[in-house]
Amino acid sequence: MSLLLSLPILAFVLMLQTIIVSTLPLLSGFADLVLLVLTAWSLQERARSAWFWAVVGGAMVGLVSAIPFGVPLVGYLVVTAIARLLRRRVWQTPILSMFLVTFLGSLITQGLAMGMLIFNGTPLPVFDSINLVILPGTLVNLLLALPVYAVVTDLAQWVYPEEIEG
Repeated sequence: MSLLLSLPILAFVLMLQTIIVSTLPLLSGFADLVLLVLTAWSLQERARSAWFWAVVGGAMVGLVSAIPFGVPLVGYLVVTAIARLLRRRVWQTPILSMFLVTFLGSLITQGLAMGMLIFNGTPLPVFDSINLVILPGTLVNLLLALPVYAVVTDLAQWVYPEEIEG
């Protein structure tokens, strides 16, 4: 069921990101709601479809963004791998894991995008890009991490209800 839900949920989150969140920058950094949803879903104990969600989210973002198609896909797969690894290791504190993966994931995905733009010949001042885009975007992601985690946890409990022992 979660495989079928991934398409409309991630499409809705991507629409929110492109229509609403893109109009609310902090300096020149924006929140990455798809990254936050994928991170929160990957940290859910019963969610077995995190890799599928990462591929779908990466493909959707790759189709609508100006950066090359594979960059969001690779970034989201790396973030999913980190989240799944941390879920196994630090299973007692999922909120801490959410903040840690959000921080690392923001740096990784935005760093990959910046690296690809520089590789393609876009003249970007590295320090200005870090100070005006990557760090503010990471801060906004960290501010939104807790509410997104709460919503995704409720969604995961609805999709994977706990079995009652009888």
